[in-house]
Amino acid sequence: MLTTQSLNLPTSWFDAGSNVQFWEKLTQTLLPPYVNTCRWFAGKARQQTGFAATIVHTLPLTDGDVAYLVILEANYADGISENYLLPVSFLADNLVHTLPFQLTDVPEKGRIGDVTIAKQTGLLIDAIYDERFRAALFTAIYQNKTLPQTNGSLTFHRGNGLEEGDAHLSSRVLPVDSSNSAMTFGDKYFLKLYRKLFQETNPEVDMVAFLTDESKFDHIPAFGGSVIWQADHRPDITLGMVQRMVPNDKDSWMQTGDYLNDFLYAVPQRLFAIREDVFDKVELLGRRTGEMHCALYKPSRPGVPTDPAFAPEPFTDDYREFLIKRFDDLLERRYALLIDNYTKLDIQAQRLAWVFMEAKEMIDTFIADFRTRPIDSLRIRIHGDYHLGQVLATENDFVIIDFEGEPESSITERKIKHSPLKDVAGMIRSYHYAVSAKLFNSTETDALDPDHLQRVSDRWFYLIRDTFLNAYLDVFGAPHPLFRNNSEINFLLLIYLLEKAVYELGYEISYRPSWVKIPLKGIIDVIREIEKIRLSDGNTSPHVAMLQTNLLQTK
Repeated sequence: MLTTQSLNLPTSWFDAGSNVQFWEKLTQTLLPPYVNTCRWFAGKARQQTGFAATIVHTLPLTDGDVAYLVILEANYADGISENYLLPVSFLADNLVHTLPFQLTDVPEKGRIGDVTIAKQTGLLIDAIYDERFRAALFTAIYQNKTLPQTNGSLTFHRGNGLEEGDAHLSSRVLPVDSSNSAMTFGDKYFLKLYRKLFQETNPEVDMVAFLTDESKFDHIPAFGGSVIWQADHRPDITLGMVQRMVPNDKDSWMQTGDYLNDFLYAVPQRLFAIREDVFDKVELLGRRTGEMHCALYKPSRPGVPTDPAFAPEPFTDDYREFLIKRFDDLLERRYALLIDNYTKLDIQAQRLAWVFMEAKEMIDTFIADFRTRPIDSLRIRIHGDYHLGQVLATENDFVIIDFEGEPESSITERKIKHSPLKDVAGMIRSYHYAVSAKLFNSTETDALDPDHLQRVSDRWFYLIRDTFLNAYLDVFGAPHPLFRNNSEINFLLLIYLLEKAVYELGYEISYRPSWVKIPLKGIIDVIREIEKIRLSDGNTSPHVAMLQTNLLQTK
């Protein structure tokens, strides 16, 4: 650690926000080694060329002191820079005894370094570990405050999930390291501080606020409020969000794994056993998913305009081209990856891979059909990263969480409207993963023939898939503007299932080669359905081969 003399501020901490030289020196000395130890900093593997404190916001604390919300720019030798949020507090040695918390409460990962400020030695810390900072954030949200800053303002919005009488609650930092920071208040509210910042509002805040305040959807952690940095001539930037905490035992991935244990133990005895309450849970999740999408479907009514960010939209040519281009790029990369790694796959995966590669022309024809096929269904904002791990299982129900969208997509892309069937496809693929991972990676089934396991896995999956899908569609009734007819439902669901499974394929080839058969089987299932559409449409062009299912047969 640097000595106190290496970073010395002659003016007071209260005036440090405007001292450019102080922040410049801080970003050249203490901050680079500190930030590179932080779990939330995503630039560790990149060649860094330096940091800069581009913006310093001031947050008054309850005792008259201040903390600073620093917008830290990380610059790299290649690629664009990134912006991160780093809240900073100063704990003077001679005043530590007056603080409402102990210095020992600040973990090593929260200690930036020793400094001397106005001849007072002390410790710079990540302010999330300062109880005064946490209280100031929460109180500002509770009171709907706006704090003018040198560059714009910090605007604190209060949501309907925050109850009266909760302005002053005890707080703590959750010990889990992740890409964001989490604090709880009275074990009743959860405040997520976003660390990596984007040049617009976070889609999670938009979605949770809309579902809570506009649609009154009860099956998410209710929106309690947000912290937004607003400035002229640019989009608002989200710094944090408050939600209600939800008591839960586990997420639905874990719950499904528990249900699958009973099924798994019966398989070696050639018994097919699914408890009735498994179907009940799947039906309930299907209904809750449908209710979520109904809550996101808000067409304008006379005298009640809808927020354009949430207004339903048709399947435009631009949207189709966006989806087709993304899928074509994805497909090309996956074919190349599969060819390069083909010999590393087991026999079962190789057979599936061969059928997939032989069906390339059929897939291309299907995607080309999407470009011109008339589609009257509508698009809305959706969850965007929907799977069993995003659903908490409470005692008798489900709570849907994490509306940030696809992690690898840009913020702008995460706000693009899709058919809600994209979320449905994500959950269907998640169920397929759950049963496949359980059956193909358990000691109880090691001695069983892989083809037999595949058949058993398929039977469980198809029953669960149809149970979920039927319960989901029952919520809407027919016809519904989101789904004009069954033909469009089937066609669009295949588009999104294929995209999801092809995406999964790249991850499994790169990181879990023994799991490659899972997305490949999902792809083959979709191709079978595509072939049915071709036959029903009478679209059997002689230059496009039919599905080579004979390749899946064991010798």
